[in-house]
Amino acid sequence: MRFDTKTPRCAGGHGRRIAGFAALIAAGMLATTPVFAQSTAPAINSGDTAWMLVASMLVLMMTIPGAALFYGGMVRTKNLLSVMMQCFAITALVTVLWMLYGYSLAFSTEGMHAGVFNLHSIVGGLDRALLAGLTPASRYQTVPESVFVMFQLTFAIITPVLIIGAFAERMKFSAMLWFSALWFTIVYLPVAHMVWGGPGSLLGDLGVIDFAGGTVVHINAGIAGLVACIVIGKRRGWPHTPMPPHNLGYTVIGASLLWLGWFGFNAGSAVAANGSAGMAMLVTQIATAAAAIGWTAAEWIAHRRASVLGIVSGAVAGLVAVTPAAGTCGPGGALVLGLIAGVVCFFTATKLKYRLGYDDALDVFGVHAIAGIVGALLTGLLASSKLGGFGTVTSLGGQLWIQTKGVAFTIVWSAVLSWVLLKLIDRTLGLRVSTEQEQMGLDLAEHEERAYNLS
Repeated sequence: MRFDTKTPRCAGGHGRRIAGFAALIAAGMLATTPVFAQSTAPAINSGDTAWMLVASMLVLMMTIPGAALFYGGMVRTKNLLSVMMQCFAITALVTVLWMLYGYSLAFSTEGMHAGVFNLHSIVGGLDRALLAGLTPASRYQTVPESVFVMFQLTFAIITPVLIIGAFAERMKFSAMLWFSALWFTIVYLPVAHMVWGGPGSLLGDLGVIDFAGGTVVHINAGIAGLVACIVIGKRRGWPHTPMPPHNLGYTVIGASLLWLGWFGFNAGSAVAANGSAGMAMLVTQIATAAAAIGWTAAEWIAHRRASVLGIVSGAVAGLVAVTPAAGTCGPGGALVLGLIAGVVCFFTATKLKYRLGYDDALDVFGVHAIAGIVGALLTGLLASSKLGGFGTVTSLGGQLWIQTKGVAFTIVWSAVLSWVLLKLIDRTLGLRVSTEQEQMGLDLAEHEERAYNLS
């Protein structure tokens, strides 16, 4: 299945022959002009552009300050600044890498042909490196291409940021920077290209539905987080030493900013101010609320109480689960999807990790990977008009199988390459701080600063 909202439109002659001939001449004269930003593209729409500018800012807000506060409140006092520093540093690092080569490797259409498997089915070319050919007149669908570049940059930023929650409180800052840069390059960019790269992309041609990043962002990051916390090892004393969140107020504020910012994440993926964006916003709200209720109900039944950390974690699970389905599921499907995601993620985050013994500090795998998998699979069903969806799915079983193959591919891709990168860094720089530094806290050990001045 193909959705134009995530596919760069290649220029093609249509209408009068003279106009088509003129467009071809212009393409030859302006070799650096992107294929999908030529004169035959739709006119820029000011309403679409205004919405996408806002959506880009909303998604950036999800990282700084959203994820920084959400994660920062859940760690111990001595590690608050280290988590916030990691979020801020990744934001800066990925921005530069995106400009240098990231956008090109993710969205270049060089060498791509629908139905033809080659290297460019997996990763884009370098013809758009350094944002070559980008001008104020460049267009992507009905918005300036610069706005689309910025919007997709915010996705590229938050994805490696999500991973840090899995290895929080124990990885060296230098190792984190190297891992984030390499993972962004080798893992994230190819998956983004394979799903959203356009005709000729591996998973796109397969028919995988991922409206706003269930596979590209959440499964990809969640699996990397699981591998990272296993490779780096448990925090000293876990699970026998209590390690409660030091400031749940920060976490609630962060979760609230994530909820708000997610409207840009999902509704912005329509790349237009239209009915698709409006429905994506509505189903995002419904699924998030349902997941918060689902998690809280499961916790109440299991523990005879409802926790603040539980309800905000449930909300995030709902946000994640609806992400791939936001462009195709209806309100009823969103309600069911959210309830399922909230209950399932409650058990994976509170039961599974203790039973299996991996220290996923802030439940990156338990929430992002699991909710992403649930959402990606159910997208194949909820897109059907028979279940209240708005997709063009004709075979529920067939689309479910396609979604399953997309999920399985992403899991293997992220797990294998993340493990290789982590092992490489461990054997060169070393991944983990010393026992003394971990006991001291990364704020002092790595940055020589304190979050709170108690004097």
